Parts: sequence; C-alpha cells; structure tokens
Amino acid sequence: MSLDKPYMDIPGTTIFDADQARRGYHLNQFCMSLMKAANRERFRADERAYLMEWPMTEEQREAVLARDWGLMVKLGGNVYFLSKLFSTDGKSFQYVAAQMTGSSQEDYAAMMLAGGRSPEGNRYIGEKK
Repeated sequence: MSLDKPYMDIPGTTIFDADQARRGYHLNQFCMSLMKAANRERFRADERAYLMEWPMTEEQREAVLARDWGLMVKLGGNVYFLSKLFSTDGKSFQYVAAQMTGSSQEDYAAMMLAGGRSPEGNRYIGEKK
C-alpha cells in the first residue's frame, strides 16, 4: 500500500480506495463487459475461456468462477461493478450481500429493515472513542 491508512484496521471491512481500484481494475472491467448481451452469452458459454481474455490474476479468475463475492472484493472488486456479474447469474444485491455477511437472505433483509448493523465493533481499531 502506498500510504499510511488508519482506516485499514476496520474489522471485517475492505475499503475500496485508489490502491484497491488499481488492484481490481481488470476484474472490474471484466464485470462491466457483462453489460452487453453478447458478452454475457460468451461468458455463459465458456466462463474460463472468457475470463482468460482479461489480464486478471489467476486468484481473481478463480474467485469469479467460485462466485466468492467476499474474495472478489478483497482482490479489488467493487460491489457496483460486481453487480454486473451477479445480475448475469440472476442474483440480487440482497442475495449477494447476505452471502458476503454469512447470513441467509431472509436474515439479511430483516436486519436491514430493522436499521442495519449495529455500529458497535465497526469502528477502526485505532479510533478514539
């Protein structure tokens, strides 16, 4: 990482900053390519072959193939770009968010309707209270 980033110690959180944007550039561009129907068809026909057209890391490709949403975020994926991939799969934002938080879609929806996650434990470790 290029700078001292006090916000990097928020437990369970990946911050999408300039370094993450650079890291995930090709992963995110792949996702954006899925906005075109012809590209979605090519991807569905042979996911591995389509992914090989993008200069992603092998770890990024494997995360896409496994639909490991949390790992894709850690590898530079931005959820708004990743939404093109999960939409291609017919999945909703709510479904994927539930997957990333380790809860069922119903439990995730109930939590959000009740006001979202508690801020307790979501502060960065170095933050003064």
